[in-house]
Amino acid sequence: QVQLVESGGGSVQAGGSLRLSCAASGRTFINYGVGWFRQAPGKERDFVAAINWIGGGTYYADSVEGRFTISRDNSKNTVYLQMNSLKPDDTAVYYCAAAPLGLGVKTVYEYDYWGQGTQVTVSS
Repeated sequence: QVQLVESGGGSVQAGGSLRLSCAASGRTFINYGVGWFRQAPGKERDFVAAINWIGGGTYYADSVEGRFTISRDNSKNTVYLQMNSLKPDDTAVYYCAAAPLGLGVKTVYEYDYWGQGTQVTVSS
């Protein structure tokens, strides 16, 4: 089992920045690819970014490419999502998820473990 806890959400104005954290406990976190997803009210849960379990490869949705950066610190069992130039369309609940030996994992169904989510609200 892997337990994931997101933090860092909040309310910002358009153009602002936030950094989300996903802290893991339980099994060795280093063996998991980690992804960030978001879900707005009445919409599906969408892929935002992912980082491989090895090699540091990263992947982004087109809508956040160039504005968001995913990174991981395995010594702290934590994955981060730095979000810059935020837009009102980025408003959603953000979830992190873990996939064993995950490489370029972008679909909800490939992730085994999920956090409880953290709200991000961007006002215009």
